[in-house]
Amino acid sequence: MVSLTAASSELQLVEGLSVADGERLMQALEFVRPIFENHRIFTEQNALQFAMGVASTLAMLNTDVDTRITGLLFEVSEVDPVAAEEIEKRFGSEISGLVNGVRRLMRLREATLTQHDIGFGKDEAERAASQMETLRKMVLAMAHDMRVVLVRLASRITSLRYFADCKRDDGIAQQFASETMDLYAPLANRLGVWQLKWELEDLSFRFLEPETYKRIAKMLEERRVERESFVVSAIARLKSELSAVGVEAEVTGRPKHIYSIWKKMKGKAVDFDELYDVRAFRVVVDDIKDCYTVLGTLNHLWVPIPEEFDDYISRPKANGYKSLHTVVIVDDGRPLEVQIRTREMHQFSEYGVAAHWRYKETGGSNFSAQEYDEKIAWLRELLSWRSDVADLVVDQEQQQREWVEKIKAASIDDRIYVLTPQARVIELPAGATPVDFAYHLHSDLGHRCRGARVDNVMVPLNTVLKNGQTVEIITLKMGSTLTGPSRDWLNPEYSASHRTRTKIRAWFNAIDQEETLANGRTQVEKTLQREGKTAVNLEALARQLGFAQPEELFLAVGKEMFSLRQIELALRDESEPEPEPEFHLTNKSRASSVTQGAKSGVLVVGTDGLMTQLARCCKPAPPDDIIGFVTRGKGVSIHRLSCKNFSELRNKAPERIIQTTWGDGGRDSVYPVDIFVLAQDRQGLLRDISEIFSREKINVISVKTHSAKGQARMSFTAEINGTSQLQKAMLVIGDVGGVLEVHRA
Repeated sequence: MVSLTAASSELQLVEGLSVADGERLMQALEFVRPIFENHRIFTEQNALQFAMGVASTLAMLNTDVDTRITGLLFEVSEVDPVAAEEIEKRFGSEISGLVNGVRRLMRLREATLTQHDIGFGKDEAERAASQMETLRKMVLAMAHDMRVVLVRLASRITSLRYFADCKRDDGIAQQFASETMDLYAPLANRLGVWQLKWELEDLSFRFLEPETYKRIAKMLEERRVERESFVVSAIARLKSELSAVGVEAEVTGRPKHIYSIWKKMKGKAVDFDELYDVRAFRVVVDDIKDCYTVLGTLNHLWVPIPEEFDDYISRPKANGYKSLHTVVIVDDGRPLEVQIRTREMHQFSEYGVAAHWRYKETGGSNFSAQEYDEKIAWLRELLSWRSDVADLVVDQEQQQREWVEKIKAASIDDRIYVLTPQARVIELPAGATPVDFAYHLHSDLGHRCRGARVDNVMVPLNTVLKNGQTVEIITLKMGSTLTGPSRDWLNPEYSASHRTRTKIRAWFNAIDQEETLANGRTQVEKTLQREGKTAVNLEALARQLGFAQPEELFLAVGKEMFSLRQIELALRDESEPEPEPEFHLTNKSRASSVTQGAKSGVLVVGTDGLMTQLARCCKPAPPDDIIGFVTRGKGVSIHRLSCKNFSELRNKAPERIIQTTWGDGGRDSVYPVDIFVLAQDRQGLLRDISEIFSREKINVISVKTHSAKGQARMSFTAEINGTSQLQKAMLVIGDVGGVLEVHRA
């Protein structure tokens, strides 16, 4: 009895194959039999039974012999790695490539489980989004040979059948069911392999919702006799009517799928009795004209429900599915769903992409290679992937926006998918090299990259990567003096990604900036030595020259954007604020500048007739707190009380300090002050600030600007009649777009 069962299983494996192909398949079975016979796989199923189950499922899909052999062989590497090395020699490079492709998909699943913790309490929306992305990557990575994906689907359904037969309900079964519902059932749907899709959904639903599954199964069984009796009579009546109009048709009852029934009950909020497809049959005819003849006959026999009619012949689904769907109300007042299609449409609806491979190999009647290519083209229309699992996503609008942006960012043909040694999927542009791969993972890994292995073989760094390859980067140790990219990597031969080249340029820009900084520092230090000012405070000097930090001054000097002469003048001005009489005070006309001899209005306490001048270093203006310093032969230099230079002078010669105050004599004079503005550099910034000075009737007599790293530093010397006018102007300047800081220098 056992041998009879085994023989029956073996006959099932070769069904539909030629004698020669059948012999090849049997050779593969004999090869794996001693390897698998006493071994169990991860799910605890016997490895030989599992392999034969996968191959039987592929035979049911009417696939070619190479696909079925792949189903038998792909677990060999897990059980006996030595035997796996013989596969290419025994069965050829094509089957070896298919086996390797299936193994990559298996590794992708393992990586997905590791990264996303499928089925163990992860947030549903996040899990759905990650699964949808994995689904997309899986198909793209293997789109050059979809037989790999068919084997993966057959493998999954074989495992679920085993769990169902054993009545297992442990964590592994739950995990497989959850993953199947999120990932593999939508994949089968997109491939058009509905036979697998329905069974994958029903088996998964059995583990995920056992009570609901049993309840619906019981209701189906209770109505089975009544339903079958009705279908038999309805089919006989329809066939009689079709025969009368000369249409030969196959009319059969449709199988009932528990998960689809539950989805419709839930989605339409209806009871079991109200579902259209609980009572349903399918009509298969020879050509499209007959499809519409059948539709007319149905509408003549029974009452159609117009809103339930769908014409997928004139408007096929995205995956190529064609059929007419209609619902009619029959004699007992209850609905009946009918599907109408040609034989070719039925072949596609049952086997989907599996039928394509079979047709292409055998050159099936009325099915050219061009038609095959047209029907397979939908694989590259990825936008529709989203709809299969979008019901799990909480924020669907946001998810859709992100999905559209991804599609806009890169066309499908411009992407490849490779694996890390840990089986993590990495998306790269077509033409990408190991250099792109390294920089995608981490900038530091890219900088330290010195070699690469692709599928365990050493390759040059300009090797173009292909879908499904495993890439390992060989690096220098951390801290090595040789760390850093080569300038050759900026060539397209080494880096296909703009992102990679940007990171490489950033490395060299940083190196160049360090050299420029060091050069600028050296020049500034030499200037300080030449001027005898090596003890000067560099931070104070940088601020005096309009820079926030000494490093910015060094960079400006190193790039020759700032003159050393300006540093020399600042050093001399800092040590000698009094020697040059800047603003000699004489009586002039109303609102004239003290720089042109206008009265300053400064009174020296207890003394009349002393010549005074406003210090150039701090530029006092009413009503600043001021103090006087008696110079040698040039009168009294007037400083702001907070002036740093004055503090040094007071420490050196306190006996020359003299009290001063503002009088009324300077009310018609204007005073020069320095204003510093820090802003984000943009076009029109100087114009906007100048307009404010103009509106406030403030004359600007000097402007210095310096831009670096997207920031503008501006120093204005403006003439004001008092600090209240200055404060008002600075408040308005602070509101100018992009201005970060404004203060009196």
